[in-house]
Amino acid sequence: MTDVSASASETAAATGAGGHAGPLRSADPVSPGSGLPPVRRIRAEDAARMRALRLEMLADSPLAFLETVADAAARPHAEYVARVATLAEGFRNAAFVAEADGRFVGHVGAQEAPGEPGRTVLFAIYITPAWRGSGLLSTLVEAVAAWSRAAGRPELRLEVVVGNNRAVRAYERLGFVDSGVRLPHPTLPTLRELQMLRAA
Repeated sequence: MTDVSASASETAAATGAGGHAGPLRSADPVSPGSGLPPVRRIRAEDAARMRALRLEMLADSPLAFLETVADAAARPHAEYVARVATLAEGFRNAAFVAEADGRFVGHVGAQEAPGEPGRTVLFAIYITPAWRGSGLLSTLVEAVAAWSRAAGRPELRLEVVVGNNRAVRAYERLGFVDSGVRLPHPTLPTLRELQMLRAA
């Protein structure tokens, strides 16, 4: 699983649509219906709020991520600034966030799949508990799908820990299917991950 701060593959337990004809830039929010918060690409100035959300993710779903709360809290602010800047522009890496009442309540990261032309990997998928089941996950994934299509990559991929059936069902509702591929967990040798795919 791919970490927002590292490079292996990571998906959080985010169970909970918008589209865009061209690349989603910082100023291009997706405005979902039904009272959901808008989704937009992360901006360089979002580092402090991204750090806060990162710490929440790790506390809520520790098995889904590749670092501990303590490690993330110890990282200097400058590292968050640098990482967010790489996700704010371009077509190789991106992150999309949902914002409500001045704080981030959802996140999906994405990157060009190494060695897999035409495929985007989703990582660090997270919805804050109060928004799970609201449809916000769909809006975030569709924002990534639009970005992936604009980058010329027509397929999405993610990994889920085997046994996390709630997350698997949530992704199936969004059109992902089990590819049949099983992978070792990058940090916990007793766990395995299943790979899921869908069209962007």
